[in-house]
Amino acid sequence: MDTQKLDDKIKRLSEHAQEWADLDIREKIAMGERLIERTLDVGKRQVRAAIEAKKIPAGSPAVGEEWLGGPLITMRTVRLTMNSLREIAEKGTPQLKPDAIRQLEDGRVVVDVFPTDRWDALLYQGFEAEIWMQEDVTPKNLKDTMGVFYKEEAPEGLVALVLGAGNVASIGPLDVVYKLFAEGQVCVLKMNPVNDYLGEFIEESFREFIERGFLELAYGGADVGAYLCQHEGIDEIHITGSDKTHDAIVYGVGDEGAERKANDERVNTKRITSELGNVSPVIVVPGEWSASDLTFHAENIATQLANNGAFNCNATRVVITHAQWPQREAFLDALRDAYRRVPQRVPYYPGARDRYARWVGEASEPVEEYGVTNDNLLPWALVPNLSPDDKENILFREESFCSVQAETALEADGVGDFLRRAVEFANDTCWGTLNCSIFIDPKTATSHSKQLEQAIADLTFGSIVINHWAALAYGLGVTTWGAHPGHTYQDIQSGIGVVHNALLFDRPLKTVIRGPFKMFPKPPWFATNKNTHEIAPRLCEFELNPNVKNLGRILWYAVRG
Repeated sequence: MDTQKLDDKIKRLSEHAQEWADLDIREKIAMGERLIERTLDVGKRQVRAAIEAKKIPAGSPAVGEEWLGGPLITMRTVRLTMNSLREIAEKGTPQLKPDAIRQLEDGRVVVDVFPTDRWDALLYQGFEAEIWMQEDVTPKNLKDTMGVFYKEEAPEGLVALVLGAGNVASIGPLDVVYKLFAEGQVCVLKMNPVNDYLGEFIEESFREFIERGFLELAYGGADVGAYLCQHEGIDEIHITGSDKTHDAIVYGVGDEGAERKANDERVNTKRITSELGNVSPVIVVPGEWSASDLTFHAENIATQLANNGAFNCNATRVVITHAQWPQREAFLDALRDAYRRVPQRVPYYPGARDRYARWVGEASEPVEEYGVTNDNLLPWALVPNLSPDDKENILFREESFCSVQAETALEADGVGDFLRRAVEFANDTCWGTLNCSIFIDPKTATSHSKQLEQAIADLTFGSIVINHWAALAYGLGVTTWGAHPGHTYQDIQSGIGVVHNALLFDRPLKTVIRGPFKMFPKPPWFATNKNTHEIAPRLCEFELNPNVKNLGRILWYAVRG
């Protein structure tokens, strides 16, 4: 570890922190717009490096995941954030659509944020998103909670340490974007050793920020991270990772760290924000489903595990069904068939084999494995019929971060009772508060609308998505991504704070996205879509240059997916 080199990087950031805080907002916008172009410029090379590192076959649909989870989400979130900065420059605050603000019966403020424009409405037909605000936000003071950094008369220049994740390419860059543009802080991005090969592409796309002293990158292992966390030149820290890493930073390691945590005696007193994962649940509401409904949502759930080889904090870990649902076994059979059809993935993330062996070994019910086990591959593992009363089961209490998924069936008297019990189970038994999904057919959603809305209100998750993967809240850019508010350093669970959040809300409670029960064309993020690798790069081109011609190219491949 070259501590002098790290010291020099932090010193340079410190010397330019106030310059960035005071920089004219129009200049920041111009830099952001150039960042979008450079992100696309490096896109092909970045994806090529990623599929080589993750051993994804070139030309396979899974290549599209690296476009979707890398350049596309980065470009979209930066673009929407620059839109907000432009509105701040012109009107003092980000602008909302007419009639976007409404109040629930309990007085809570809800803001409709998606679709953002006609292109969103065309590309994401049937999807709507809203952000619920914390109780102290009112229609009158809502705008005071938007873009608060830009309302400060004399903002202080600060240096933030961003500890990058090792799984998805856009996480580190977008955490940096949020620190830079939402909170006004210059950054050192510490790359995770798992994907530090991305560093050269980040350095190229963020070149202007690095040249001007607003960003530095650091490489190395845990020793480098520990040195930076304790460095007196670092004012704040943001981490995407595990709760165990978070606790080590805040309280230290070993028995002494555990004792300090119990007494809330922090060894690191800097402000620390975080996104730390989840045992992500999907609530499958009983209804009368057709054969194609069963197939669609089996592929929907299989995608939520299979994407990125199951190395996602928002991968579905627990499927919650109704024990008396007449179609429960048919649904599980469809899920089994989906796993038979989804290509296996190389377990590139360190420790995956050991975690797989532990989670499968500790399962209290028979484990169903789909695919082969060899030196290169791990199967998809489904553990159905897990007792909901086994509340301390590892499959409910710890995020496996590998290709294991559980199913549990709740006894309930009808749909309303099931929704209530499923919400209680998701809140109280599934560890974490990052994200949750509810699958419900239109007829049942209409006949039980009050119970559905109550379930959405009662779920204590940062993102709740109806009929689709909660990763949409990560990807839409205009929505918030992070844990449900209320965690403490001693009980961190899924973390503190949000990112993405292009409208720059300072007091969000949760994001709620509502999507169609079934879709055609098949969503490009589905693991069973045959053309994701063709659709995804064209979505990136569309982000830079939205027009009818580029839209047509996307649709041509989409309908054949």
